[in-house]
Amino acid sequence: MAIFPNQSHSDPALDKPEGAVTPHATAAPRSEDETATVVETPVAGTPPQDSAQSTAPTLPAVAAEKPQRRTDERRALAMLWPYIKGFPGRMLAAGTLLVIAKVATVYVPVAFKDIVDHLDPRVATLTVPVALIALYGVLRLIGTLFGQLRDTVFERVSQRAMRASGLDAFRHLHQLSLRFHLDRHTGGVGRDISRGTRGVYNLLGWVVFNIVPTLFEILVVTVLLLQQFDWRYAVVTLVTMVIYIAATIWISEWRTAGVRVMNEEESLSNARAVDSLLNYETVKYFGNEEFEARRYDAALRRYEDAAVKTESSLAVLNGAQALVIALGLTLLMAMAASGVAARTLSVGDIVMVNGWLLQLAIPLNMLGFTYRQIKQGIIDMERMFALLDEHAEVQDAPDAERLQLRGANVRFENVSFAYDPQRQILFDVDFEIPSGRTVAVVGATGAGKSTLSRLLFRFYDVTGGRITIDGQDIRDVTQESLRAAIGIVPQDTVLFNETIYYNIAYGRPDATREEVEAAAKAAHIHEFVQSLPDAYQTQVGERGLKLSGGEKQRVAIARALLKRPAILVFDEATSALDTRTEKVIQAELSEIARGRTTLIVAHRLSTIVTADEILVLDHGRIVERGTHSQLLERAGRYAALWTMQAKAPRSETAEA
Repeated sequence: MAIFPNQSHSDPALDKPEGAVTPHATAAPRSEDETATVVETPVAGTPPQDSAQSTAPTLPAVAAEKPQRRTDERRALAMLWPYIKGFPGRMLAAGTLLVIAKVATVYVPVAFKDIVDHLDPRVATLTVPVALIALYGVLRLIGTLFGQLRDTVFERVSQRAMRASGLDAFRHLHQLSLRFHLDRHTGGVGRDISRGTRGVYNLLGWVVFNIVPTLFEILVVTVLLLQQFDWRYAVVTLVTMVIYIAATIWISEWRTAGVRVMNEEESLSNARAVDSLLNYETVKYFGNEEFEARRYDAALRRYEDAAVKTESSLAVLNGAQALVIALGLTLLMAMAASGVAARTLSVGDIVMVNGWLLQLAIPLNMLGFTYRQIKQGIIDMERMFALLDEHAEVQDAPDAERLQLRGANVRFENVSFAYDPQRQILFDVDFEIPSGRTVAVVGATGAGKSTLSRLLFRFYDVTGGRITIDGQDIRDVTQESLRAAIGIVPQDTVLFNETIYYNIAYGRPDATREEVEAAAKAAHIHEFVQSLPDAYQTQVGERGLKLSGGEKQRVAIARALLKRPAILVFDEATSALDTRTEKVIQAELSEIARGRTTLIVAHRLSTIVTADEILVLDHGRIVERGTHSQLLERAGRYAALWTMQAKAPRSETAEA
């Protein structure tokens, strides 16, 4: 779910899917900027700034950014090329259709001139020019029909480039380390990909369907003016076009100087809106609906100010465009009228010149909008391609091979690790989980217990020592084969907003229905699922919030069992279960773990008494190790924890 404060109700793009501001639409928008509205949003906790300060950066800042901006734009265009070069045939066909369509369009005023001259009794006998009228109609048909064929042929190129670039960004995001995703707003990243793919489509569309055809038409008209009139007509037309384009680009640049900052604010605003809605229950718990509404209204207020300024500056752009076209057309008409009066030109000639200039003015009238869409497309692409430039902290070695399992013996050899150089989490942790054995890790919150499972999955690389499986350093094997060998039941189970069946089958997507149900039965959730009206097709809601904590945990257990891994990790696997269910599940987990290499991260010591070895972790160091009975005999920290938990009243977890 996403909220996009940068779209107004007058935006014609709202009639299309978000990724399709159709460049070749036949109907022009009311104004050039109706789909070009932008918004700034405030940083949380800061009051909205004065709109005059926030709409655009200062002139020196803009000037300083221009060289870097041009470099970024060229680079974005260069990165786009690989996505379209695979369609040479379609690009050639689209170019051919473009030429045919524009030549036919340019010759429409020529046919109209011949019709007017034929109907002038001073030039020829007055008759109905049936052939010329038919030619006029055919030329108009060819211009429109071949233009549509060009759009159709090139659409596959645009859509494939949009799809391929979005897929590359999506895959790359999954290859980035956990650190990247913890540091970023998911909503903002998703918005960057959405806008980036839309930017690819819009850039190709506006360039192919508007800019290139218009430039080609100007070239053809100039050649015909030089052939049929004296050079002054061609010069006036070219000067008019150059001034028109230059004025449009200059004013558009002035109007959109702060677009990059606005993009960043929009992504941040969207991310915060997503966070607020995802944390719906938290908002309700603390009664902060009005607080969230005020934060969102601050973003809308800044959008309102920016939109008003944008609409006001649009009048300047439209006025300048109208002035340039009016002056150029008036001058050409005066020259043509003089030629008619001097009998060097016919009435048809003045009609033809007028038709050519007005015909050129139609696409040029949207030049400001087109230019802004192209610039916006490039900027959006830059943000998406910047994601592709993000360095994957954890990568497969160039010579990485698949993990070869020979019993699944896991060893942590003097492992040290720090999420941040200034705060080390693990210090020389050394232990082994023999094949088919179970090792449990206990300790206070923040001792580094869950970090062990993250390192085993290689979400991060160790900063000291190494982790091996059957003697193979996990940094020397592929991540895909490593993670395929490990199954986990995490402490905080987050489910996909899909069905129960989908979430269980996610452990092994190619599993049969019988295997999925068998895993559910082993996790003691099958009967509960069958009691639901939609059984396995029941939707679990956003992050699984329609299920209780215990139900989500059992789905996670079933998912891990379905994967059939050689190594199991239980990270507080029964933390969300009531006492009765915990005992049932614990017995089942013990049965499941039999014969498998198992790492258990636990808080409740009663769940690990049968472990082959128990490690007591304190501030990132192993301070005790041994079996349950051995550790009790030593009367150390483990024994103290055991006594404390044995005396504490055991609360029942009520299952909703």
